[in-house]
Amino acid sequence: MPFRIVFIMWLVFSIQFFYGYDFGVFGIRPRTPSGLIGIFIAPLIHGNYQHLLSNTFPVLFLGTVLYFFYERIGGTVFFRCYFYTNILVWLLSPRDSYHIGASGLVYGITSFLIFFGLIRQDFISLVVAALVLLIYGGAFLYGVMPADPRISWEAHLGGALVGAVTAFNLAPKKHIR
Repeated sequence: MPFRIVFIMWLVFSIQFFYGYDFGVFGIRPRTPSGLIGIFIAPLIHGNYQHLLSNTFPVLFLGTVLYFFYERIGGTVFFRCYFYTNILVWLLSPRDSYHIGASGLVYGITSFLIFFGLIRQDFISLVVAALVLLIYGGAFLYGVMPADPRISWEAHLGGALVGAVTAFNLAPKKHIR
């Protein structure tokens, strides 16, 4: 799944770049009917090359870790982090602007992997949590606070909340792997 999403992200960006389209208007615009489409496609749309790259590697790395170590629940986690995060942004974001990019998904998976390890406390889950915290911990904590008006901290915060709630929801289940 992570490779498919990244492929589509790059395809969408290539169409924007080569044909001069601006798909940003299909992002999540909070509490507007036209913004509902963004719940489905906003993570596939990126504003520029740097934005695309800053989401590509985390989606590939974190998504691969998620599906490798938690194959049985990986799809559920990915689905929740993708859609529930976007629904929260649409419902609760205070800013009337378009929200695009896959960073909500990235924050959701990051949060899930960290909290899941802390809750489960089995060796593999703790190692995964420590690795993710080591690589993404600083950016994770910094990114959920409003700092740059061009960055959707609402998607970051929403993803972090969805990932944490999903970890608490799925951690008690037996036979996760």
